[in-house]
This record gives sequence, structure tokens and C-alpha cells, in this order.
Amino acid sequence: MILLTGATGNIGSELTRQLATAAVPYRALVRDPSRVADLPGAELHKGDLDDPATLTAAFDGITALFLLVPGTGMDHTRHAVAAARAAGVERIVLISSFWAIGDPIPAMGRWHHKREQLVLNSGLAATILRPGGLMTNALEWAPAIRAGEPILDPTGPGRFAPIDPADIAAVALLALTEDGHKGAAYNLTGAESLTCAEQVGILARVLDRPLPIRSTATAEEAVRARFPRGAHPQLAEAIRESFAQMRSDTVGLRTDTVAELLGRAPRTFEDWCRAHRDAFR
Repeated sequence: MILLTGATGNIGSELTRQLATAAVPYRALVRDPSRVADLPGAELHKGDLDDPATLTAAFDGITALFLLVPGTGMDHTRHAVAAARAAGVERIVLISSFWAIGDPIPAMGRWHHKREQLVLNSGLAATILRPGGLMTNALEWAPAIRAGEPILDPTGPGRFAPIDPADIAAVALLALTEDGHKGAAYNLTGAESLTCAEQVGILARVLDRPLPIRSTATAEEAVRARFPRGAHPQLAEAIRESFAQMRSDTVGLRTDTVAELLGRAPRTFEDWCRAHRDAFR
């Protein structure tokens, strides 16, 4: 039995579908089962990573843990690792971030790096997945598109290779159910390094309509646009730094890891746009 945290998010929801298709039994840890939309094949268990007392029953009979935690804190990871060890869980797959790569590690990656160390030093068979930017981040453009407003471009000439959450989930499923991934850290990206403007151009072609785009003047403006109600100072500073770094990266991190692990090419951004075009209308 596999336990999922973050089962309703972009990556977790894709993983639930793939687990159900593969007929792999899994349990989803949720705060309020009554508010969770149907998860295919799921055994829902009420629990909260903020409250270790709720985790003992959740981890009973679990052999593998899919761990995806939000925010910048470490408590969720500590509580999950402690519960996993107590329950005799055999393996953990942690969703980290490509921001955890680097020397020095940028601010956006420091809490991811700390989580990685907690998991890798847990004594359990651990696999780290470090995805780059998600294709689903483009859904943030939908309100501007529907309103006829320009899409903000915070990264200018910077490139990155966005990845479909379904491809991340497929790698997670592999690591959760097959041997040979203990201690591995996989840097996961899509196949194409694209600028923001190139991504918008692809989406415009799929929607068959022009999509105006406006470059943000500063990283501060980009943060305000993303968090109009404000962000935690630590997070805001990390985002400012990340936008500046992405703007200066005119090559873009791209790996072949997805293809090497899955035996197929990762999904292209254009294919993702075609599959989700209705979300922008």
C-alpha cells in the first residue's frame, strides 16, 4: 500500500490516476475527506502532517510514501519521516525542486535541500525527484487571457524546459513500485528549453488567437503580479532571486532523465496546451 500526501495537487492528482490505472492500491492523506473530490481508487484517510498523532493510523500497513509538502517549513517532513520509520515504511519518494541544485544553493532551493537531507538521512530507501517548472503554471495566464489583458513575462530571454506533471507522476510511480532507485536524485525537465514568450506563442497558436505579452520591468513587479495580496518576506525574496536567475539563464536547464527512465519522450508544451485549451477559454 502506498500513502500519498498532496494527492489533490497538480502532481499528486496525476499520480492518483496512474495508480488507479495500474491497479496499485493507495491511501490518500487528507485533512477533510468530505471536501475531497473523487480520487480514483483511493482509500481516503483523515490526517494532518501538522499533527503527528493523526499519522499513526494513516501509516499502518504502508510500504511506500509519496511525500509532497508545501511551504518553507520542515515540520511536515520531520513528522512524515518519523511516522514512516515507526511504521516500517520501506521507501520514500520526495518531490523536491531543481532549485535545490547549485553551489551555492539559491534561496528558493534551501528548504528543498533541507528536506532532501532529512529524507536521505532517514535510514529508509529514498528517491528524490527534482522537477523544473511545471507546464501547469501556464494556467496562471488564464484570467489575463479571458480578460484580454497582456500576459506578464518576468524572465525575458531566460529559458527553461517546463515539464508536464503527468511525466513527474510517471517517474514517481516507477520509483514507488520498482527497485533500483534507492538514493537516486533525478532532475526532471521537459524536452524543450523555451522562453516565456515562446511558450505564449505556442499557446497562441493552439488557441488560434493573438496573445499580447508584456515584460515586467523588475523582479519586484513580477512578485507583486504573482502575489497581489503580498507574500511572506522570505518567500518573496526567494522569488525575486529566482526570477533574476531565470532571466539570466539563456540556455535553460534541460535533462533527458524522463526519457531515460520511462523509455519515451516527455510531453511537449504544445501537446499539453492542446489537451488543456479549454482552460484558457
